[in-house]
Amino acid sequence: MSGMSQPPLHGNHREREILEELRLAGGASRIQFLAERLGVSEETIRRNIRSLEASGLVTKVHGGVHIKDSMIEPPLHLRMNENAEAKRMIAASVAAMIEDGDTLFLDVGSTTAFIAVALQKHQKLFVVTNALSVAHALATRNGNRVFFAGGELRGHDGGAFGMEAANFLRRFNIRHAVLSVGAINATSGFMLHDLEEAEYSREAASRAENCIIVADSAKFGRSAPIILNEPSSFDTLVTDDAPPADISAMLERNEIELVIANRQRMERR
Repeated sequence: MSGMSQPPLHGNHREREILEELRLAGGASRIQFLAERLGVSEETIRRNIRSLEASGLVTKVHGGVHIKDSMIEPPLHLRMNENAEAKRMIAASVAAMIEDGDTLFLDVGSTTAFIAVALQKHQKLFVVTNALSVAHALATRNGNRVFFAGGELRGHDGGAFGMEAANFLRRFNIRHAVLSVGAINATSGFMLHDLEEAEYSREAASRAENCIIVADSAKFGRSAPIILNEPSSFDTLVTDDAPPADISAMLERNEIELVIANRQRMERR
């Protein structure tokens, strides 16, 4: 990741709690407030913040901390309006890859919410998800079976995360895992803004025969703090436009199939 040391692929529970509290507070907070919210000492908060700062996720200021700009992602309902036409084309292309009766995982991304809508004419799907938007679109329809991860739903995206949701996911064997990302570049591959999402996506990918990354072309050349996994872990990228040469080379090097939705054709890597 240009200009930033690679962050750890896993963060501890306290660090995730701090990041979530910072998001709920609008991106910044005082150390004292975080300590009170989480019921721990200020020194414990400072220790975890030092680790998060070393990972490039936050910046410490006098008496407080704020999330780095690249960590802040708009709520789902706002992201649904960003590049909506591109996401619809991607969704149609992914839906064409899915057969009636398939088993698949769909995550909490805005693009996967469009994919769930595009799948509404499919029949007898076996869908595993931690996204309320996906469950709402596909449950009680055309003989589908929808399995929804347990746990508290997050306020900004209606996603379920945590140990209970992860244990639930481990019970399934999935044909397709459809995963959204927040950034793609040639150096780090596929990236997300959220530790919990990255961990959950890795677990879903490990349960799937075929891992499909979905992202509109606005994500090309961007960076986000969390590297999803080694690029070679994924099978296909579905997007709406040809990537720049360096990203194309990264895809070819890792034998990732490229599907450009707006051309309705497939370029094999």
